Amino acid sequence: MKAHEYKTYKGLRKESLRDNMNDLEILLTDIGETATRELAKKYNPIGLSQNKEIAYRGGNIAKNTRNDLEKELGNTIISSENNMNIKYLE
Repeated sequence: MKAHEYKTYKGLRKESLRDNMNDLEILLTDIGETATRELAKKYNPIGLSQNKEIAYRGGNIAKNTRNDLEKELGNTIISSENNMNIKYLE
């Protein structure tokens, strides 16, 4: 999911998405970010298209990790619950 889709899924408005993730969601985000950074160091992408390709590859590493873990656990890691349990007053 894109960040704004993920925030909508969790029912967030202006709060930080990362502050409302559980430990595994944060871990998967970190894996994707770190993998992307390391790939960028290795391949030195130039321009938007090459950087997008590197970001896509880093995201796929996190996606594959998520799929493998979910298969082992037998349930989804992504949760619509937010860790801060914020309730809005209308």
